[in-house]
Amino acid sequence: MPAQALDDIAAGLVRGRIIPYLGSACVALGETSSVPTSPAELVARLTAKTTVPHKVRNNLTGAAQYIENFKHRKTLTTMMAEAFRSSPQPNELHRMLASLPDLPLLVHAWYDDLPQKAFAGRENWGMAQGVSQSEHHGHWVNYYRPDGSEIAEPAPGIVAEDEMPLYAPVPDEALGWNTMLYQPIGSVAPAANFLVSDSDYVEVLTEIDIQTPIPLTVQELRKDRHFLFLGCRFDNQLDRVFARQIMKRSSARHWAVLPDTPTRNEQRFLEEQAITRIDWPLTKFVATLGELLQSQALTA
Repeated sequence: MPAQALDDIAAGLVRGRIIPYLGSACVALGETSSVPTSPAELVARLTAKTTVPHKVRNNLTGAAQYIENFKHRKTLTTMMAEAFRSSPQPNELHRMLASLPDLPLLVHAWYDDLPQKAFAGRENWGMAQGVSQSEHHGHWVNYYRPDGSEIAEPAPGIVAEDEMPLYAPVPDEALGWNTMLYQPIGSVAPAANFLVSDSDYVEVLTEIDIQTPIPLTVQELRKDRHFLFLGCRFDNQLDRVFARQIMKRSSARHWAVLPDTPTRNEQRFLEEQAITRIDWPLTKFVATLGELLQSQALTA
């Protein structure tokens, strides 16, 4: 990896010009994880507790949909909460990002609560979490303060009672946050919100191309900024769709730490979205970036 690229990333994070986008593999950076660190691990945990058809046994959204249909949505939510309840402590990456005073937005696309824990000592930040229409009909996003209390959302724009909200309104309180932690597929904390079943994603994907489920604040903060993808894979269509839509109308320069050889679809996605691949192990990248940020802080 060219030293200049690493310098650019460090400088961009310090200035608040780069938006980190965390995937499931970030959990595995720290101590031995007690929570799933990939969709494959999560679906294995869910199917170990209940019988699902063989054809969806290795498909997270399909297995979740079967559980929702035949065991009830509350059962699925309980199983998801149990899978992520005993989460470890934030690792070096989470602590490093939480220490950036001018970080406007952090996207966290997994269900653990490690970023919340890392931000716990800070003030003037909050969470925006994607929510399931089956549990929160008429809402795309719920907002939470650092203490976990929910912020009342302004009334969404709805054409009729049986139609979906036209946008995800943002509470006035959230507009003043220094940092927004955006969790598009939900999180175990503070309220066990999960987008995980086929039906959850169908609702969102129907509208995401016109940006309806994405908070307006996120849409504003991403303008002209770069994205840094950490712990993410793009070998699944859902992951590519969410990343593409969340980074829409941002800058034309991004990075992804992807040590494994990309699949053909991943490589095409990287090229289409102007994402430079960094083929370092995530542990090496985080350690090197941390040293560079620390040295910059000492000389500032």
